[in-house]
Amino acid sequence: MDIRNLLNQIAAQEMQLQETQFLAPCVRSGLVRTRVANIIYSFAPEPQNFEGWGIFQPVDGKFAKVIDEPSLPQLAEYLKLLKPLRLRLAYALQGKTWLAYPVNESDALQRFGVAKPLAVHLVSEGATFEPIIARFDGCSWWFDECDRRPDPLITETLKEHLKNSTAPAELSFKGMTPEMRSLYQLTTKQTQEFATKIDEKRLQKALKIGGGEMREFRDRQDHWVVEWTTSDGQRHTSAISKNDLTVISSGICLSGRDRDFDLQSLVGVMENRD
Repeated sequence: MDIRNLLNQIAAQEMQLQETQFLAPCVRSGLVRTRVANIIYSFAPEPQNFEGWGIFQPVDGKFAKVIDEPSLPQLAEYLKLLKPLRLRLAYALQGKTWLAYPVNESDALQRFGVAKPLAVHLVSEGATFEPIIARFDGCSWWFDECDRRPDPLITETLKEHLKNSTAPAELSFKGMTPEMRSLYQLTTKQTQEFATKIDEKRLQKALKIGGGEMREFRDRQDHWVVEWTTSDGQRHTSAISKNDLTVISSGICLSGRDRDFDLQSLVGVMENRD
């Protein structure tokens, strides 16, 4: 084909593109894309802070303005062109983008070659642990709808365990799958409040077994400073290793033998030190 004719064709297609409206998703600070004659064109949206589904019209070769919102039937037809996957939401990453985990790892691996946490864009409804259907366009995952088929009791059970600060290794309930444990672990790692509660329960348990009671604790990177009392009400402050609850500093003189004890045994040492 003559190169001049090819260039003329491309120029004509680009002129036609500026008169064309197209439906596309857009994440915040992202680009919108459309395909014309097997050529993919990318545009920055106007307004620049737009996030959502829109009907766009190119302004020039760099920008496309939002001229309308797609109707529900239009959006449904668009999403039907993309491959679906069942997931459960973990937590929001930024804006309307959430991290989610496959409901069935083997299905996700067989159909998409992945069995890992996925970023899903434009999540318009749903919350942590809720099941959804997302669709893949070959590059990104887009929220389609909440999945109403699974038992809602599973979502509530996972939320209750999170509220009660159940450790991932201790998570167990009827109908639980390995994927649910992975999702739960993924979610708890992101929640600082959860991590703090887990630490608190761990320290409280060790002290209670020994016969003591915790008042408060402070995080010091590789150890905790724990304020606690013996059964007779005497207050103590001790530095405790995060790794195995070994005593770094008991708060009294133990002739350099502090590390011979853990928090649980330290209670007995304190009560019988006289």
